Amino acid sequence: QVQLVESGGGSVQPGGSLRLSCAASGTVFRVSAMGWYRQAPGKQRELVAVITSGGSTNYADSVKGRFTISRDIAENTVLLQMTSLKPEDTAVYYCTMTINYNAYWGQGTQVTVSS
Repeated sequence: QVQLVESGGGSVQPGGSLRLSCAASGTVFRVSAMGWYRQAPGKQRELVAVITSGGSTNYADSVKGRFTISRDIAENTVLLQMTSLKPEDTAVYYCTMTINYNAYWGQGTQVTVSS
């Protein structure tokens, strides 16, 4: 069994920063892409950032220049450093990983940006 456990969400004022972390546990043989999605109330889940097994990254236009995705291969962990946060970044953030050729999702962590 594989589980993804997220941490690092919370409340922050506009312009602030947060770092999200997601670690995979269980029987992990191969990790392919890792990524973060988010879902705001009343909206569809959307891609925030992704990092491939080769290290290539891709970001949603709305977060380019503000968010950075990175990974720790040895720890099967993906990170999302978020800076210059805006109220419109408020959402539940979900990590996802392709592990052993199957897609897994974290439980979600709330990020609230408000003054």
